[in-house]
Amino acid sequence: MKKMIFLSCFIFISLGIIAQKNPAAAGFDVEGSDKQAIDIADKVMDAMGGRKTWDMTRYLSWNFFGARKHTWDKWTGNVRVDGLKDKSVALININTNEGRIFRNGAEISNTDSLKKYLKSAKSQWINDSYWLVMPFKLKDSGVTLKYLGEGKTSKDEEAYLLGLNFNAVGDTPQNKYQIWVTKADNLVKQWAYYAKIENEKPGFTLPWQNYQKMGKILISGDRGERKLTDITISKKIDKKVFTDF
Repeated sequence: MKKMIFLSCFIFISLGIIAQKNPAAAGFDVEGSDKQAIDIADKVMDAMGGRKTWDMTRYLSWNFFGARKHTWDKWTGNVRVDGLKDKSVALININTNEGRIFRNGAEISNTDSLKKYLKSAKSQWINDSYWLVMPFKLKDSGVTLKYLGEGKTSKDEEAYLLGLNFNAVGDTPQNKYQIWVTKADNLVKQWAYYAKIENEKPGFTLPWQNYQKMGKILISGDRGERKLTDITISKKIDKKVFTDF
């Protein structure tokens, strides 16, 4: 009897550990999401390096299509956005929405202008970071995941199809996405963007290809006709990046 109780407790604890291997963010729509879609999302996280490794990844930098360069401290929420065309600099904390802006050769001191440009910088980070790390955010706050069946990518790879809808998060919660998770490696290899949830035709369909191991995670910056470049992952960084223009 004692052995049975011990075995039952062991199974229960083991199942609890497995369930918490990739816990959903607060606000993820568990009830509205399909279990099969959630299971696939967990496999994607494992294939990308694992949840623990993603959580331990701290500093990311990348060039967003030649328009902006981002430096992001995942642990503190500090972000630096360098405008590569207008030479502007935004230093913002995306958790507090506080920060500083440098434009047209001077720091902005006007309160209304500062708020406007800080809001713009955060919107840029929301958009640009999603293009880089979306596969890590499949169980984010406000996300509803749906299993849409099976299909093939434009490169004829067998894949599972997932749908992502959003509720009251980000700047454009009316968007939706469809992603292709290839069966062979559990990686997101393609996505389609829809400006509105009711749209039947996507605004674009682009690949996610040429994954590279950076640090201990996999990252793809290749979107076919468009590419994110200068991607780096660091354990340490000069803190002045987030304080000095």
